[in-house]
Order: sequence, then C-alpha cells, then structure tokens
Amino acid sequence: MKIASWNVNGLRAAAKKGFLEWLEASEFDVVGLQEVRARAEQLPEPLRKPRGWQSHFVAAEKKGYSGVGIYARHDWDDITATIGVAEFDAEGRVQIARFGALTIVNVYFPNGSGKNRDKSRIPFKLAFYERLRTMLAESVASGGRIVVMGDFNTAHAEIDLARPGANRLTSGFCDSEREELTRWLGAGWTDSFRHFHPESTDRYSWWSQRFGVRERNVGWRIDMAYVSDGALPFLTAADILHDVMGSDHCPITLTFDPAVTT
Repeated sequence: MKIASWNVNGLRAAAKKGFLEWLEASEFDVVGLQEVRARAEQLPEPLRKPRGWQSHFVAAEKKGYSGVGIYARHDWDDITATIGVAEFDAEGRVQIARFGALTIVNVYFPNGSGKNRDKSRIPFKLAFYERLRTMLAESVASGGRIVVMGDFNTAHAEIDLARPGANRLTSGFCDSEREELTRWLGAGWTDSFRHFHPESTDRYSWWSQRFGVRERNVGWRIDMAYVSDGALPFLTAADILHDVMGSDHCPITLTFDPAVTT
C-alpha cells in the first residue's frame, strides 16, 4: 500500500504545473494534500473528481486559505473532518480517513508566524498539536494503526534544516515547537522517514521561493508522516520525492504491507 502526502501550495496553481499528470502517472493508493486553498466547487472537474480516484476536500471558512484534500483509488470506510474544537475546525486543516484497520490522518498543521512574522500564532499552533495528539492517544495506546501525515510546519532536529543556527528564533524551529514533536515521539509515534534514514542530511521537503534557494538545497524537512506503534510493523519504506516540482514543497511517501488494513 503506497501513500503520498504533499503540500501543493494551491491546488489550482499546482494543476497548471503538472499536478494531474503526476497523480495519474503515480502508483499511490492514497494521496493527501495540504494547502489546497479552494472549496471543492471551485475546482475544475478533473481536479475535483479525477478518473479512477475517490476524492474529498475540506476548506477553511476563510476563502483561499488552508484546506486539505485526499484522493484514494478505493473508497474509504469512513471519513471525518473535525477534531472537536471549533476554532481549529474552522481552518480546514484535518481529514481522518479509515481504510479497514488503518486510519490516515491528513493534516495541515498551523504556522506559528503571525501577519508580521511575530510568532504570535505559536500558542494556537501548540494547542492544535496537543489537541490532535491527545485525541488519538487512546487509540495509539490500544495498538491502533494510524498514520498522521502532512505539513507539520516544524523541523524537529538540526539535521532537518540547512541552517539551524540562523533559525533558532524562527517559528518552525523554536524550542517550544520542537519540544511538542518530541512529546509525540515519546507517546507511541515514529517519524517514518527517520526510521529508515536516521542520519541522512540534506533531505528536505520545503524551500523558500526566493531565487536559487531550492537549487542550492537550502531547505527544511517539515513534511512528515508519523506512524503509530501499531502500524509500524507494517511499514516497509518512507522517502522524500525531492525532484517533484509544482510547489514550494515536495511530496513525501510511505509504503506499507497491504496487511496493514486487515
């Protein structure tokens, strides 16, 4: 079972850069998107309902903001779009889809920067992290097979960004944000990429759109998939598709033994 996650930075914009061609040529069973930035009815038919795929979209109340989407080759057993807190749900950041015994949580975690890059949204961001973690805790503790994937908007360790020293006070690498990811990893979750690539450097998933930054690989690894202890034995691979263009992020991938759903 192959799964991908990608912050497309506007699905309609990504479509003009080859997104549908990439999707149709892929071998993925499930593809989760973040930062869709459109309501389903605003998407052209080929994007809203690609041939051969089931689709579901969640939009923020604010137009052109946030939003997540999911494509699947086969229909899910259940899908929801709430974590039970109105101020979080209003931003259209979560989809929870169940495929048999496997639950996939597609998430666009908040950015901690305010309008003036003043880190004023960090408390909101940390509360969102905590709410989702505690909401899933009982299922994780009982052996549930869960994947939380998406744009985490935080690099956990120095190895996860090109210039850690210069970004210690930048939202996305502040101590409070990194400590919250440490809490996740101490509560029955595994960073799937680091599970297979514990020492890999220069493996990033997001680059600033400033000229030449991606070419020089001055990036951050903020797109991740955390796998619960119950799902981990079925995980066979995880990777980052650095060469896929169309967004300031690139896709990340997971491969599971198909038995994960049974």
